Amino acid sequence: MDHDLLKRFLNYLAVEKGLSRNTLESYERDLRKYFLFMEGKAPDDIRQQDVLDFLSRLSSDGMAVPSAARCLSAVRGFHKYLLIDGLSKNEPTGNIETPHGWKRLPKTLSSSEVETLLDQPERTSPLGLRDKAMLELLYATGLRASELVGLRLQDINLERGFVIVIGKGSKERAVPLGEVAGSRVQEYCDRSRPLLLKGRESDSLFISSRHRQITRQMFWERIKHYVRKAGIMKSVSPHTLRHSFATHLLDNGADLRAVQAMLGHSDISTTQIYTYVSRERLKQIHEKYHPRG
Repeated sequence: MDHDLLKRFLNYLAVEKGLSRNTLESYERDLRKYFLFMEGKAPDDIRQQDVLDFLSRLSSDGMAVPSAARCLSAVRGFHKYLLIDGLSKNEPTGNIETPHGWKRLPKTLSSSEVETLLDQPERTSPLGLRDKAMLELLYATGLRASELVGLRLQDINLERGFVIVIGKGSKERAVPLGEVAGSRVQEYCDRSRPLLLKGRESDSLFISSRHRQITRQMFWERIKHYVRKAGIMKSVSPHTLRHSFATHLLDNGADLRAVQAMLGHSDISTTQIYTYVSRERLKQIHEKYHPRG
């Protein structure tokens, strides 16, 4: 965008609105960030999604909510000024709500980090076979940890390659589990689960060393163990694999609505946060590898 527009807007605020020097400096700082983000775009080319992407960048950069709200106010005032003064026919901020609390961009693992993590369980012991099956299934389906440990035998159909999940609000959804995860779950059921049960009966799919359903806390401890073993220097939880599942699907061209259905989100805006992760990764790649990045 033309920086002369910024000067004209600041002059308008000083002369017509009588804003103080400190306030003008705050507006200028915020709008320079906005101009840098929108570099190469004319005001008439900016769309609502561009402004949302800008706010997402502020969030990922760690900007506090009050500062982001102030920044959006400056951007909104700038576009309204252009519209009123006949300098633009576009107002892309009209339907954007002022931030009241950030949805933090979810932390994810790269594809290679996921592969390394999934390779850690030893398939020579009953617990290793169980952990391998659980990790593969978690990444293949994007289930919540509570959904994973709560699975029953009747919830999984290995022949058809689906798992039936009862999610938040008691809503049922069917999620494909893929060939690899299906094979690992079958191997666990054949070779590990009977040994862990030791003659006891249970309809729970995943069994602990205490012969009953594994708890979420137990599974989290197992993940921490494998993260350390893999040498991954990130904070990883069961939800990290759910985030990675969604992000990797979108990175590879999956439809947002399909990902929403698999994650069990009632509102697609919850799923859209993963599109910001993908966009941020593309920007980082461009900045790192493009000669003029």
